Amino acid sequence: MTTNISAELVKKLRLRTGVGFMECKRALIEENGDIELSIDNLRKSGKLQASKKLQNTTNQGLIFSNIENNTGAMIELNCQTDFVSKDALFIALGKEIISSILSNKIIKIDDIKKHFEEQLTELIIKFDENIKINRFKIIKGNNIFSYIHAGRIGVLVSANNLNQDILKNIAMHIAASKPEYIYPHEVPKSIFEREYNIQLELVKNYKKPTSILQKIVDGRMNKFVNNISLVGQNFIIDPNKTVGEILNENNGSVVSFDRFEIGENIVNEKNID
Repeated sequence: MTTNISAELVKKLRLRTGVGFMECKRALIEENGDIELSIDNLRKSGKLQASKKLQNTTNQGLIFSNIENNTGAMIELNCQTDFVSKDALFIALGKEIISSILSNKIIKIDDIKKHFEEQLTELIIKFDENIKINRFKIIKGNNIFSYIHAGRIGVLVSANNLNQDILKNIAMHIAASKPEYIYPHEVPKSIFEREYNIQLELVKNYKKPTSILQKIVDGRMNKFVNNISLVGQNFIIDPNKTVGEILNENNGSVVSFDRFEIGENIVNEKNID
């Protein structure tokens, strides 16, 4: 048995099978560098079967999150069916991934995927469906809160000068109201101008003076930027106030936030070249 397996040979096997680097290298070592025998080796071990599942769309799963030493981590772990997302093994893997991210200070998703490649493959074989780490986020600060709603929506929020009760309510608000920015002035110019042009078209047929039409458009634009900005939204706990007013009353501010919802950015993997 030879151990002199080149990276180029491993690459060829990976292109043929879609299986991970280490498994391809193992198969080549065991089969003395023979590509065809290595493919059979991977088939017998179930690894090739698992790789074929990687093309299946994964729009189910769970959000996992935790905070440790002023660092919050959140991942979206996807699978194909709701049944698998409720399995104890799937849940245990998600918790282990979050724990590993925080304890090992992992900051790149490729490093996470590589570290858990074997465990993911084992679950793919066991459940006969695709399982993948779709995305993850790290957030740092002295005032962080993590909120998960029904396993399907996750929020990480970092703030200044807010107690945990207020911060929890802010996180719940973000989960429910889906703000895209913290402040209205953060809305990109391209998004603002696109909506502005739409509103100009909508008022063209109004039989009103130009100055009145401009006030109508300005009012709609003000409402638009506030609706997608955290501080401009009506607070879900007290709709008579905006989130911005709640923050001002508590002399606090939101530094950053991230919101994940299961399947929101999933496309059909089979349609990707």
